[in-house]
Amino acid sequence: MPAKIYSCTTCGLDGQIIEVEADLIGEAAKFIIVGLPDAAVTEAKERVRSAIKNCDVAFPRQKIVVNLAPADIKKVGPAFDLPIAISVLITKGYLELTKDDKEAVFVGELALDGTLRPITGVLPIALLLKDLKLKRLYLPAQNAAEANLISGIEIYPVKNLGQLLSHLKAKTLIKPLTKASTSNVAKTRQILSFTKIKGQRQAKRALEIATAGNHNLLMVGPPGSGKTLLAKAMPELLPTLTLAEALEVTKIYSVAGLLLANEPLITQRPFRSPHHTASGIALVGGGSFPKPGEITLAHRGVLFLDELSEFPRTVLENLRQPLEDGVVTISRASQSLQFPARFTLVAAANPCPCGYLTDAEKDCQCTPSQILRYQKRISGPLLDRFDLQIEVPRVKFFDLQSQTPAGEIQTILKRIDQARAIQLARFKQNIIKTVIYTNSEISNQNIEELCPLEDDGKKLLKEAMLKFHLTARGYHRLIKVARTIADLANSEEIKTAHLAEALQFRISGER
Repeated sequence: MPAKIYSCTTCGLDGQIIEVEADLIGEAAKFIIVGLPDAAVTEAKERVRSAIKNCDVAFPRQKIVVNLAPADIKKVGPAFDLPIAISVLITKGYLELTKDDKEAVFVGELALDGTLRPITGVLPIALLLKDLKLKRLYLPAQNAAEANLISGIEIYPVKNLGQLLSHLKAKTLIKPLTKASTSNVAKTRQILSFTKIKGQRQAKRALEIATAGNHNLLMVGPPGSGKTLLAKAMPELLPTLTLAEALEVTKIYSVAGLLLANEPLITQRPFRSPHHTASGIALVGGGSFPKPGEITLAHRGVLFLDELSEFPRTVLENLRQPLEDGVVTISRASQSLQFPARFTLVAAANPCPCGYLTDAEKDCQCTPSQILRYQKRISGPLLDRFDLQIEVPRVKFFDLQSQTPAGEIQTILKRIDQARAIQLARFKQNIIKTVIYTNSEISNQNIEELCPLEDDGKKLLKEAMLKFHLTARGYHRLIKVARTIADLANSEEIKTAHLAEALQFRISGER
């Protein structure tokens, strides 16, 4: 009789149940795996054969056919080693599963000696089991803490194939893990970079606004003015992740294989800083079997592009759609996957090739044509997606010698947390189809309802549109920034002063 057990894989960031069927056919000693396997799955034949032999169990000397269903889904990776081994032993008659274990899910990579190695994508697998009301998950012991973040599932950590066989034959049972507590996932902020910032009052204010509302920030200035330090300080100002956000981020890093063994749950907001030589696929994700890129790894955190003008223009243009939609769609001939990309973009750039075009103390050595070519590397549509655009000047000697005012950071953090709380309360009170957390996520359709303006404010916006030739996108982003400034001031209304400050940041860094 054919044997059938359940395994699981990931498609994008979601789990997918896979049925692993095995049967003995004929007398020829062959081992065949069908069901659209990749090279890693095909090579499981040798790992399974050796692992079973090293558990002192005779491998069948008949033709073995293993089918991974559905057959039209590409099976990738070594996570099917364990279920293939178990299905073979069931078909051989060595094992007989209980009713509960027949509905269990098995995943894991086998070493030649039968040891289980960790796999990627365990959190999406555990979430799928909970949705499907499947109760048991057998997986490598090193992945157990990650799966244990999800309640309602019995997690069985397996060290090696021999241990699992002993458990399934009811000889030496494996104890399921006790549910881990995730009620207190937040950690206190670690303020390291912000206290090192000298001077730069306007830049600090822009950083505060950008953090409070998750607004994109562009900093332009000469070398050594502190642009990189300002960007690195932004994650320190961001509120700690909620449990829902932490699970979102952890799910992404689980699929990407970037989770640390001793930290199954990510509790700090991501800060990604790819080098300017990064390719478009590295930035947005992709590949023959699509994986998350830098913009998805920065989800709910910060993506910092240093030396923005040094990035190839074709690479930067890939950011335009994700910045608007908060998701990136990777389309291939066989499938189309969506990855979340709700990140804050922070970029730093020099104003010209030598970097001193805007410097008051050092002359620029570039020709007008060189400056124009350099600035044209960043397209107008991409610049329009930066809510805050500021110039970061050279730091003066007096500022370098000064001390950061006592309590400054705590005052800023208090205002940011207050503004975030106001935004969450506002979005809960209003009926909005999608879940949003910050002002930058407000759709254009909801702006009039959530961001009402005074008559004087409307007049100021009209003048700004005419004088500075703001686009419709720039108009809406200006109002969102003004909404954040009003929240920082604990004001229910967006006043003309808030709009004026938002407009100042909108145009001060334009080149």
